[in-house]
Amino acid sequence: MAGSVAGLAGAAIKPSGQASPALSRDARLQKIQRPLAITMWDFSWLERRWPGAGYEDWDVALDGLVLRGYDAVRIDAYPHFIAANPNAAWELIPCWSTQDWGSPAKNIVQVQPALNQFIRKCADRNLRVGLSTWFRHDPDQTLMRIHTPEDHGRLWKVTLDSIAHDDLLPYILYVDLCNEWPLDVWAPFLPQGFKRTSAQNTDWMRRAIQVVRSAYPNLDSTFSQTSEYKSWKQQDVRMLDFMEPHIWMAQAAGYYDEVGYHYERFDPAGYNNLVNNAKRIYMQRREYWDGQLMERIEMCAEWSRTSGKPLITTECWSLVDYKDWPLLEWDWLKQLCELGVRTAAATGRWVAMATSNFNGPQFAGMWRDVDWHRRMTDMIHSASVNTAKTA
Repeated sequence: MAGSVAGLAGAAIKPSGQASPALSRDARLQKIQRPLAITMWDFSWLERRWPGAGYEDWDVALDGLVLRGYDAVRIDAYPHFIAANPNAAWELIPCWSTQDWGSPAKNIVQVQPALNQFIRKCADRNLRVGLSTWFRHDPDQTLMRIHTPEDHGRLWKVTLDSIAHDDLLPYILYVDLCNEWPLDVWAPFLPQGFKRTSAQNTDWMRRAIQVVRSAYPNLDSTFSQTSEYKSWKQQDVRMLDFMEPHIWMAQAAGYYDEVGYHYERFDPAGYNNLVNNAKRIYMQRREYWDGQLMERIEMCAEWSRTSGKPLITTECWSLVDYKDWPLLEWDWLKQLCELGVRTAAATGRWVAMATSNFNGPQFAGMWRDVDWHRRMTDMIHSASVNTAKTA
């Protein structure tokens, strides 16, 4: 399905200046004393394996991650495909053509044994793996076989069984049962209007996690999110081992409206507006937009203090969508991301955090600045953690 490329032959992988936090293979997130630096490679790790796509040689990509000082990577485990047939060749329907995550066109993947091979390569480099899923679509709509919370949980049990079969479970950092729950773009099997504040949602998360927890009681589980933050006091998160909020400056009210970006998935109009407006609008009121980012970070930290749940964030800080395109500059995004890292690290509530959601080899403008990554991961590693319930 993909060829390999030569690279980094004989090159020494130098660690970043600050040592990565030691983490025993059976440690729970509540025991972490220094934050981990984590990145999101979503479904790109498996789908972007054509020549030049960034993940055609996992050794090169993972060595690059170590070089930049990261400790963990969050990926899509495709649990619905594993539960249906782990060794099948699955045709994927693209969820967009405008973005550089995953494949912009029809693609075919085989999840196992690729998943376990990738986890093994991470383990060889002392990298931990966070498992998540975006519930990718195939022509048969396999994800629509999910009808109950127990169905949802069983997909993950079968997936974890396949990982445990090869003695790789100790290298799994956590399980996120669904990316950005309960957005219908990732969980279309839910009833319309499903909200995190509802009793229905509380029941779904509790029952789905219980299936996983019954089989794997020492594995931390959650449902990540990117919406409904203002109603956090009405949300029941007692069943979650940790919370995984995705936080960006661009979530601030009015920013994307001023830019003219509306998450266009198959139309370049949104990116044309990013080129014309995104940096200019930010720079015109930089102090205000920076304040909006810091306020959102502090809100999530307060939620953590109140609930006693540690935080992990793998998608973050600047814009939601970006890529290497004519006239799109990376300098101001890196400055925003540094503000996010510094602000989150100072709260003491994050046990792991990303430096951005563009930290992968397909985003050359961000990936090539090795010194920036190492400064950010050093900052993460030097922070302290206090996950005790304080409010």
